[in-house]
Amino acid sequence: MIPRDHLRLYLVTDPGLCRARGVVETVAQAVAAGVTMVQLRDKEASTPQRVALARALKAALRGTGVPLVVNDDLDAAIAAEADGAHIGQGDVSARAARARLGSDKILGLSCETPETVQAADAGLVDYLGLGPVFGTATKADHKAPIGFDGLARLVALTGLPTVAIGGLKAQHHAQVLASGADGSAVVSAICGQPDIATATRRFFEEVQP
Repeated sequence: MIPRDHLRLYLVTDPGLCRARGVVETVAQAVAAGVTMVQLRDKEASTPQRVALARALKAALRGTGVPLVVNDDLDAAIAAEADGAHIGQGDVSARAARARLGSDKILGLSCETPETVQAADAGLVDYLGLGPVFGTATKADHKAPIGFDGLARLVALTGLPTVAIGGLKAQHHAQVLASGADGSAVVSAICGQPDIATATRRFFEEVQP
């Protein structure tokens, strides 16, 4: 497992939304404003392109303590020496991914149903991505939204750290945490926003006492 506070505000990159300032600069500004973990997701890139971007992100994150994981591409995660990888249910198995990554790397797994949450092996997986809470345009093939009640039900089925994903905005962050998840994974709520720092800080302002 990883420290739960790493999942508090988890940024998933989108190259299209980040086009104006670039993925690396978007991530740098977001991390400076409080993002606690970064997932490199680029469905259209080749493995060599993901390796190059992951290396650039690692350089930008150096000294911040913020982990970088690569989505759905173990080859890129390993070649770039990222902190780990994130896989879905239709990708390589968690056992095979762990065997390739080694024991010292982070492995995240997406789960949309009670069955997949209960099947997740805490000996292999470090955290679960749960959702989608809402529908989202950044992932066209997502399952039906589960809402906050569904999120709470999934969280209750596991002892693993969890991060909620799917259409989440700053105004949802307090309810995500109230559902028992350790944090929110966001894409468009930060990527492509006119002011990255302000968009990032808004998540923390939503949960101030």
